[in-house]
Amino acid sequence: MKITDFAILFVALVFPFFFILGMQSHHMQDTAFIEMKYTSGLRTAVQDAGVMLTLNEDPVMEAGYVSAKYFRADKEKALQAFSKTLYVNMGVADDPKAQEALWWYIPALAVIDYNGFYIYSMQSVPDEDGRDAWKHVWSPKIPYSYMDADRNMIYFTLDDKVTAFNEVHRTWISGFQKELAGTTGISLLDSVESFEGIRRTTIVHSIQDNVAYYIHKHNEIALRSGISYQFNMPVIGQEEWVNTIDDIGFMAFVQGIPVGDKAYNNYALGGGRLIKKPTYYGVYDYSTDRKIVVRDSCAHSYEIQEVFQSPKAAAEAGYIEGACLHVPMP
Repeated sequence: MKITDFAILFVALVFPFFFILGMQSHHMQDTAFIEMKYTSGLRTAVQDAGVMLTLNEDPVMEAGYVSAKYFRADKEKALQAFSKTLYVNMGVADDPKAQEALWWYIPALAVIDYNGFYIYSMQSVPDEDGRDAWKHVWSPKIPYSYMDADRNMIYFTLDDKVTAFNEVHRTWISGFQKELAGTTGISLLDSVESFEGIRRTTIVHSIQDNVAYYIHKHNEIALRSGISYQFNMPVIGQEEWVNTIDDIGFMAFVQGIPVGDKAYNNYALGGGRLIKKPTYYGVYDYSTDRKIVVRDSCAHSYEIQEVFQSPKAAAEAGYIEGACLHVPMP
């Protein structure tokens, strides 16, 4: 057999293999691009929803409240903003049928309010003819409640404002923890450390448990409607949870959207208010012949040499910490 015959045979055998690999590589790139697009769209939708949470329906309520974190979350406006942005980013803005189908892959949304939270999930709701129909609806507000060993009921908020029922005296108590300490007969309210630890744990577990319940319930509903995908509560890191419960916010869980031969699963968490990050100034102290970094809230007469977004970035540039670096923002 001639060398050219071997070459032809080699090409005939190897070409299909490389052709298939090329097709698979192209398919994987397309899938990765779609997943990236969906992730960006989901995060943007949640951010838009978070912004709308702060548009208080009753400004008087907000202005007259003594807690800096009190803000009655407008969940309906947040839902509208989330839906509109998500439809656009998913390419179904002008397709009501596709929008309806998309909600089958959203087992739960959650709005974290000051003194409780809401879950938006699929429920059986009577239609115009009185027949049961599946539709996403809001749950009643679920409080951040905790019962201690003495059967006292404590209702937490996103700060140290608390309402409690004293089981022994059969009385209701309400106020800030530091004001109530030593006056209620409820030991949890006497210690700042214990109170804060139980408060955060209670809020996180309440949201986790309820979201997991509604996602599990969505499995049963979806299965009856012919969707065999197994919806599950995703694992969310402790740091993310701590950041989530620091202020009112919006959470979205998307699972099972077909992308090629895979299923797209993700979640996004969005805060209701934007917190301005401090700026750090790199300055030169001629009296000590040192480069130091100070926070923008620190009063000083130094000439600013550089601007940084974090003390770490300043340290990497050779600056050392100034005396009032950690002064709180006014």
